[in-house]
Amino acid sequence: MALSQHDLLRLMESLRTADGIELVRVLAQRILQELIEAEATAHIGAAPGEHAETCTTMRNGHREKVLTTQAGDLDLAIPKVRTGSFFPSLLERRRRIDQALYAVIMEAYVHGVSTRNVDDLVKALGGDSGISKSEVSRICGALDAELTVFRTRPLDHVRFPYVYLDATYCKARVEHQIVSQAVVIATGITEDGGREVLGLMVGDSESEMFWSEFLRSLRSRGLNGVRLVIGDHHLGLVAAVRKVMLGAAYQRCRVHFLRNVFSVISKDSGELVAATIRTIFAQPTAELVRSQLDTVADMLARQFPKVRDMLLEAKTDLTAFADFPERHWKKIQSTNPLERVNREIKRRVDVVQIFPNPPALERLTTAVLIEMHDEWIAFPRSYLPKGGMDSIYPHTEDQLDAVTPLQGT
Repeated sequence: MALSQHDLLRLMESLRTADGIELVRVLAQRILQELIEAEATAHIGAAPGEHAETCTTMRNGHREKVLTTQAGDLDLAIPKVRTGSFFPSLLERRRRIDQALYAVIMEAYVHGVSTRNVDDLVKALGGDSGISKSEVSRICGALDAELTVFRTRPLDHVRFPYVYLDATYCKARVEHQIVSQAVVIATGITEDGGREVLGLMVGDSESEMFWSEFLRSLRSRGLNGVRLVIGDHHLGLVAAVRKVMLGAAYQRCRVHFLRNVFSVISKDSGELVAATIRTIFAQPTAELVRSQLDTVADMLARQFPKVRDMLLEAKTDLTAFADFPERHWKKIQSTNPLERVNREIKRRVDVVQIFPNPPALERLTTAVLIEMHDEWIAFPRSYLPKGGMDSIYPHTEDQLDAVTPLQGT
């Protein structure tokens, strides 16, 4: 769209009086506005005031939009149309995860959270003019509706033979105090070998009651066909799994078990003991796996009696994987599949450091998980080797398990 003589003179006057960064801001604002108008003309099929056969709708004024950039806030006008909708491609809406991070930082800023990095984060986002409480509420409200849909979506579309559970801890303010909040996460492997994020919950601790509430929420959403739950040996988690996930075996994560072993032996003996224990998981059959555990326990008994006791006590849970298809073993012996998920959450959480409240923490972690879930769905890749599911679900009547009605806590 060509500028009129009057507009050109106004622009030249603005540029002449502007300093360095302001000059960049004015130019960026004008260029973006002209590109938006040009895209609107293409979308509508006619220029402002023009009547053409190609016209598909009509202009209906403008709505203001502030775009934050490194050069400052740009005041733009987005054309409105009478029918349909128009939003310029140059201003493509933020990804959920960016929206969530932005909302969290702004919420902390508005509520006066006294963390050293909040102001720097706001400036890094280009928000030099600040943001109002009503704007924060609008951003959070629109985002929370979408995130809630994901957290409460039905899970009865497919069976999940394997479910992974883990927790990570983050800092948030609760009643004016900075406390640790547990973010518990569940992911699952479908019967066709795909992966999905099943859900998350934020709470004060990994108590049995908290884990039970989380697992019941998954069951009430239709989670079915679970044959093996993989997690660490947190007592609250184990008790909740045995109470709520009836019919499913429990696999104690081998990586977490080794860490527990390292805590009762000297550092110098660590590699030798670890290598010996790893031979348990290298056996080709279930019988050999369990007999090798007994053999290893006897081998270590004299020098490491505590390790022997730990092995024998954990035998059932540590070797639960052996009752499933051998080609799946490497993937179901530990919670390693959740490690990347936790790393990505930590990477994002570390930007904020201390959340203004638990809902803000839940907002950001949910957004992170949605992005990962969408990636798994959009670029499907079998996480497990093909075959083997027939032995997990041998009967046709198991095609969809009924969700057992759940009683109280």
